[in-house]
Amino acid sequence: MSKKEKIELKMKFHEHYEMMWPFVRPYLFRAILAVLVSIPIGALDSVIALSLKPYMDIVVVEKSARSPIYIPFLIIAFTSLQGFLNYVATYLNTWVGTNINQDLKRHLFKKLMSMETSYFDENGSGVILQRFSTDCDIACTGLLDNLRIFVSRFFSSFSLVCVLIYNSWQLAIIAVVVMFCAFLPLSTVKKRIKETVMRSVTEASKIYENYNEAHSGNKTVSGYNLQKYMYGKFDAALKQLFKLSIKIVQKTAWVTPLMHVVVSAGIGAVIWYGSSMIVNGTITPGNFVSFITALIMLYTPVKGIGKSFNNVQISFLAIERLVEILNITPKIIDKENAVDLDGVKKGIEFKDVCFAYREDAPVLKNINLKVKAGSNIAIVGNSGGGKTTLVNLLPRFYDVTSGQVLIDGKDIKDYSLKSLRANMAVVFQDNFLFSGTIRENILAGRPDATEDEIQKVLELVYLEDFVAGLEKGLDTEIGEHGATLSGGQKQRIAIARALIKDAPIVILDEATSALDNKSEAVVQKAVENLMKNRTVFVIAHRLSTIKNAEKIVVINDGEIIETGTNEELLAIEGGAYKALYNAQFKTAA
Repeated sequence: MSKKEKIELKMKFHEHYEMMWPFVRPYLFRAILAVLVSIPIGALDSVIALSLKPYMDIVVVEKSARSPIYIPFLIIAFTSLQGFLNYVATYLNTWVGTNINQDLKRHLFKKLMSMETSYFDENGSGVILQRFSTDCDIACTGLLDNLRIFVSRFFSSFSLVCVLIYNSWQLAIIAVVVMFCAFLPLSTVKKRIKETVMRSVTEASKIYENYNEAHSGNKTVSGYNLQKYMYGKFDAALKQLFKLSIKIVQKTAWVTPLMHVVVSAGIGAVIWYGSSMIVNGTITPGNFVSFITALIMLYTPVKGIGKSFNNVQISFLAIERLVEILNITPKIIDKENAVDLDGVKKGIEFKDVCFAYREDAPVLKNINLKVKAGSNIAIVGNSGGGKTTLVNLLPRFYDVTSGQVLIDGKDIKDYSLKSLRANMAVVFQDNFLFSGTIRENILAGRPDATEDEIQKVLELVYLEDFVAGLEKGLDTEIGEHGATLSGGQKQRIAIARALIKDAPIVILDEATSALDNKSEAVVQKAVENLMKNRTVFVIAHRLSTIKNAEKIVVINDGEIIETGTNEELLAIEGGAYKALYNAQFKTAA
């Protein structure tokens, strides 16, 4: 290893130590206790080997009637003690490992909740599950279990080496040299498997994504007969994961057989040299049998330690991946000395706003738009033109590439994220409901809302009859993503959640798109009533729902091309809004 590599390794170890220490510190006493308990577990291995010397010399060689009958009972007693300590060590290790694992997962989940929307755009559900959950299990539980084994085997080896030296220091030198030769190949393992393990993590995340898509997209899969296509994706991911697993085996599996060969050579050398020492009278047969027993007990775990060492390296690589996540700083965070937003008094302004998800593909170009407080604005235009992106900048789901979004003349980056979003209620085009009850989903908008307020909102979104007809009413479980509800019911619950929040800014992104005409008319009326004294942004494809908007903004290809009321825009000959209107209603304005 070069000097540079040593420095990098030292820095990496220091970084890992600093990041992981806060999670280990609360459980340090029990962790140390688990390690200390593992010491006698290993050390007691030497009792059997050591006890064979007097037994062989007195009973077998001398054939003396002075049989040391205490030896079998001693072995049973020490083995029982070893079994008890092994139980204690396993219990402590599991307790410590599980607590560290769960604390780390809690911290990572908080980190996940603070990540900006673009992070979820770039990382699929499988990657999230692998990096934020599975890696924790590998890093914590796997590492501690193997640490216990290593400590136990280290002191077992130490005590057995002492037995070897006690019986014959000459043979002990041969045994120890052979053991160190057996360990040498382990130094190359981590470097050889690192890249392959990282690729395996990526492929494993694709497996999770396939399961998630099979669950979330089950209707689409069935409707389009995509079972074969989905199976093909899943099978391809499994095959790739298999290839990577085989690569890891190819790079590491040779270690254990090589250790077997080296160890066998060591045993052969000891038997050859030991036989001559017995003949010469340098050692007794009891010494030799005790030595061979200790040697076999020493070499047996050494032969299998390669696999355990590989697992430890995989755990360390998982820790590296966890440290990468712990080091991530969310891109959208509060500025220092950020102030709280308390309502909208003057208005909202988009000033020279440009935005791009990727540098080479601008989505919004020099958007300039002023919206007075308490007014409602409708945003229309062609698909992919940037309508939803524009309103997503307001709660800072994304930050502008350039320009500013202002509320009451102050850049929204100067407000705290929590207060900014507390002043906004959003209904998305793809409504998301949490697993749980109808009540819990509505109260997500405002947890302290009263029963009367909930009932009022249910009436406003045309849900009171539906809820009244349910056996458990508001306390009815709706399943994951509201699986037991129709599209319209899910949308109305999402609207109810937004309405009960009673926020000064309301963003409705295709809020009525899944409703039938009757329900849409009722909900639209409720929404219009609640628009009073609020600043409302409505994105709509159905132009019938935004005829009465105070201002209609037409966005095509990321630019505002027309603004005005419904009547003003229809009066523009060859205008974009008029073309949309005529296409929907099939009448000349």
